[in-house]
Amino acid sequence: MACGIGPQSGRVKWRFGFTQNLLRYFLLCHLVFFVTGHIRYSIPEEMRKGSLIGNVAQDLGLDLKRLRSGRARIVSAESVQYVELKADKGILTVKERIDREQLCGGTTPCSFSFEMILENPMELHQITVEITDINDHSPTFETEKNNFDISESATAGARFSLTSAEDPDVGVNGLREYFLSENDNFILKQHSNAEGKKYAEMVLEKPLDRETKPNLFLKLIAVDGGTPQRSGTVNINVVVLDVNDNAPVFNQTVYKASVSENAPKNTYVTTVNASDADFGSNSIVTFHFSDGNSALNSLFRMDQISGMIYINGEIDYEKDKKFELRINAKDQGGLTDSSKVVIEVIDLNDNPPVISVMSFTDAVSEDSPPGTTVGIINVKDLDSADNGQVSCKIEGTVPFKIKSNLKNYYNLITDSVLDRESVSEYNITVVATDAGIPPLSAKSTFNLKLSDVNDNAPTFSQNVYSAFIKENNSPGLSVLTLIAKDPDANQNARVSYILEDINVGGSPISEYVSINAASGVIQAVRSFDYEQIKELLFVVKTQDGGSPPLSSNVTVKILIQDQNDNPPQVLYPVQTGGSVVAEMVPRSADVGYLVTKVVAVDVDSGQNAWLSYKLQKATDRALFEVGSQNGEIRTIRQVTDKDAVKQRLTVIVEDNGQPSRSATVIVNVAVADSFPEVLSEFTDFPHDKEYNDNLTFYLVLALAVVSFLFITCLVVIISVKIYRWRQSRILYHSNLPVIPYYPPRYSDTLGTGTLPHVYNYEVCRTTDSRKSDNKFGGAGGQNVLIMDPSSTGTMQLIQSEKNILDEPDSPLEVSSCDYYQRAFLYCIDESILHVYMSNIDMAFAVFSTTVGTAPVLSDFF
Repeated sequence: MACGIGPQSGRVKWRFGFTQNLLRYFLLCHLVFFVTGHIRYSIPEEMRKGSLIGNVAQDLGLDLKRLRSGRARIVSAESVQYVELKADKGILTVKERIDREQLCGGTTPCSFSFEMILENPMELHQITVEITDINDHSPTFETEKNNFDISESATAGARFSLTSAEDPDVGVNGLREYFLSENDNFILKQHSNAEGKKYAEMVLEKPLDRETKPNLFLKLIAVDGGTPQRSGTVNINVVVLDVNDNAPVFNQTVYKASVSENAPKNTYVTTVNASDADFGSNSIVTFHFSDGNSALNSLFRMDQISGMIYINGEIDYEKDKKFELRINAKDQGGLTDSSKVVIEVIDLNDNPPVISVMSFTDAVSEDSPPGTTVGIINVKDLDSADNGQVSCKIEGTVPFKIKSNLKNYYNLITDSVLDRESVSEYNITVVATDAGIPPLSAKSTFNLKLSDVNDNAPTFSQNVYSAFIKENNSPGLSVLTLIAKDPDANQNARVSYILEDINVGGSPISEYVSINAASGVIQAVRSFDYEQIKELLFVVKTQDGGSPPLSSNVTVKILIQDQNDNPPQVLYPVQTGGSVVAEMVPRSADVGYLVTKVVAVDVDSGQNAWLSYKLQKATDRALFEVGSQNGEIRTIRQVTDKDAVKQRLTVIVEDNGQPSRSATVIVNVAVADSFPEVLSEFTDFPHDKEYNDNLTFYLVLALAVVSFLFITCLVVIISVKIYRWRQSRILYHSNLPVIPYYPPRYSDTLGTGTLPHVYNYEVCRTTDSRKSDNKFGGAGGQNVLIMDPSSTGTMQLIQSEKNILDEPDSPLEVSSCDYYQRAFLYCIDESILHVYMSNIDMAFAVFSTTVGTAPVLSDFF
């Protein structure tokens, strides 16, 4: 710390602020949080602008880079900036003309102070510039001449006060002495008052003779001590009067009085008194201010007759603490006496403290530690004693405090941890109060903003977001908007949304939905199918733009809503391409006879899958009806001989969706008691002989091929059966479970769904998928026919009636062989028949390719 270094009178002198205890001052300098230097320069007045005052950087031991980086500047309370800091050179130069007399008047030594402030880190250096006087003023008299009326009877030694000369210069350049022009009657005596101000008196050495010289013309010359010497002159006119041999005499040599500053005009101060031993007009005394000082005349007024002194102007303790007035008492004969009045000014607490900002930070980071300096202020009070003692505090409850490390200088520092999200800015009001009675105070408010730090992660208002979307939506449809909030500001509060990479059904989530990184809008990438996927569950991460970024996650659930986009599917009766499936009803059937049941399903859900059945068309609508809920076709009256054998029913199946969808199935019913009657009804296509000959040839060829394939497949199947039997034995001994599986859509144990219990599909699954079986349940005691409309009168029985006599109430379960397998009476082994019928299909395909038309089963029998 540079403590008290500075050039003066062309040389750099060391000064210490605390000369009594050097160690204490050294410790105080190190306790201040910023470096404080005090340098002093001495320059003469009236230097030209741009003249060098001193090298600040060198005297303070600072680098020029430090001056530039610290944005060095000077701060002064003076209204006129007399000096200029050139930071690039580190020197201090004269900026404005400096007139010592204008700046300080008669005060010596004359100086002014200012502060140089550096930032990053903050430093404060006090600089004092002393202005030395040059002899640029001559002594002057306020009046051009002095007139004296002196009686000729004046005795030797009589004194006559002369007008004092004023020289604004000080020291050796100030007023030095007076000279009186040569004459025969008067000599000059010089005196100095308590303040060192010189004044002169003219002393009568030789009595006057009015008859010889009624008038005397003298000159009073005032000379200063400068080089070159300057002088001023005033003329003295002496009028010799007739005899007046007694001069007035003051009753006191010195009068003392006191007055409070700011006392109103015409306030009484004191009274002077003088007496004259003469009689008549020669004893009349008048009182006058001996000095023609216009400044004093503007402040005080005297009654020339009574000698009472009053205040005539504004008294300010901060400008003048004491006044000294010289009073002359003069009689009619021109004889005078002089006295002195000393007026003390009493200080009042009339000046509030003045708060000046030395440095203040507009913004501070919210993570600044307690004790961070945000500003420096200077507080002054022009009053004295207790009236000038100032204390500072911060108004209100804010996380700041004020600390003083140097007289009249205060630091504003943080007192606790700051949080911009709670309070983004503070208005810090500093109150400075003096110790006067009553005390005066001043306030200054500083606005401090907190700069943001990324200390808050963005958050969602919910832990889980749910949304619904209807299936078959258009790609790009907006599903949901996520909103995350970050209490930080600017870039730290800029939120982006990221879709976490997970798999849904083996595919990445990005193939289902996308999210706008800026707006948080979730959009469907593709159209959803409720029957494939019913909900999406994924995670979205939100991240702010801070460094490092902060983030948080939220779970999003999108539920797919079912739409009626699937029509009912008829499972039974199966509509074949070539053959006609017919249900056989005996003519002896009673009312309510169960002909068959239409079995349908709808892969939609809810009410979209509720099915209803209606009879759309019928050969005889009065004979049959369809159960609206279960699809059962029953007779509604007794069958008669007049009813046609061939009955064709069209059943429509509708779901309960909006709008509803439907499917149509054709049910063929044969009303007959015997098969010949049925055959005669369904045979109506004649064949010519040529066609029969060709048919026989190709039929024999097809049977030969089928027989060969059947024998081959039979061998293979037997081998596979033996292998499976061995595997099953191994499986049995391994205690592996055989799990029956009932699909939820195709079974209804209560008999209230679309498939009654007696028409259930039963699927048995084992660990060996080739042993799985699929069975149809059909109503007991039914006859089912397959007719081919192209046959020429041949009707084949597809499945004969199978009655379970010992268990009439149990549903009949028939192997789920293909409908071609029903051409044979009973299948001993379902698998063998399946292979065999597949070979028959192949033979039919060969036959159809060769002949050009497909054969029907009736051609083989």
